[in-house]
Amino acid sequence: MNLSVTDLACARGPAQILSGVTFSVAAGRALILRGPNGAGKTTLLRTLAGLTPPLAGRIEAEPESIAYAAHADGLKAALTVEENLAFWASVFGTRDPAPAIEAFHLAPLLQRRAGEMSAGQKRRLSLARLLVTGRPVWCLDEPTVSLDTENVARFAAAVKAHLARGGSAVIATHIDLGLPEAETLDITPFVAKRIAASDPFGDSFAEGAA
Repeated sequence: MNLSVTDLACARGPAQILSGVTFSVAAGRALILRGPNGAGKTTLLRTLAGLTPPLAGRIEAEPESIAYAAHADGLKAALTVEENLAFWASVFGTRDPAPAIEAFHLAPLLQRRAGEMSAGQKRRLSLARLLVTGRPVWCLDEPTVSLDTENVARFAAAVKAHLARGGSAVIATHIDLGLPEAETLDITPFVAKRIAASDPFGDSFAEGAA
């Protein structure tokens, strides 16, 4: 599944953050977003996912093709792992969470409530939701936060499998995931000049680790 972005301008609230962003990601490929904290990686991903309207430019992708994983895990604390996956499978119209359970080694945790899990376990469950969406374009914001080395490797393997099936991914991360199919885009040149000139601190406090 292809994703194409042309002359995109992004804002957070009243402030323009990025301008002129242009790239494309072909089926079977990944794009790694780089840039300092506060440069606008989260804002770009939220715009791609349709959560924030663009100020200008064009995003070309098939309707309902993008799945977004944010900083927040987005889990229902009172539900078990199994119930959370079943809920998201029903939302996206898919039926079999087994591949997601296997990919993130969740079988031993199926009956545990999400609210009782560690930060790393919650992150694994959150990422497992990607596999039940059935959506071909993944937009991922620092997805390896809270993951240990073993589970970073599991995540990387899940992304590689997704790409091998013809999916694509845009990932904001500072970690080398060992994806031979990945290209890198430094978004620093796209930071809106009026923001960069007027704010010596950038947007780091508002956007956190983005």
